[in-house]
Amino acid sequence: MIKYTKEELKLILEDHQLFLNDNNKGGRANLIGADLRGVNLRGVNLMGANMDFADLRYANLYKAYLYKADLNNADLKGADLTYANLMDANLRDANLSDAILSGANLEGAIMRLSSLTGVNLSVTNLSGSDLTNAILGRIE
Repeated sequence: MIKYTKEELKLILEDHQLFLNDNNKGGRANLIGADLRGVNLRGVNLMGANMDFADLRYANLYKAYLYKADLNNADLKGADLTYANLMDANLRDANLSDAILSGANLEGAIMRLSSLTGVNLSVTNLSGSDLTNAILGRIE
């Protein structure tokens, strides 16, 4: 796991925002294997960010924009993803156990083999999502 200081993470997110504004500037956020446990990413635009194998347990991702983000094998246990946009995100093999996905947009998300045990899916858009072999368990 890669642990970033608040300053390092801030620079990565600023660079990502530059990339989103003009892909000739900045660079796509590469947070592969990042230790982001409990980090506050509330409302952050992480469109297309690569967060494969990232540890996002109990992270605050309320209203985060994760459109087409790569979260393959990410650990999102207990994360607050209320109203987050995860449209077309790759959540294959992700751990979403006990996550709060109330009002989230998961339209077209790939969630094959993901764990959704204990997840709050109230008012969640799952249209076109791929839940093949997902572990559903107890869903609220």
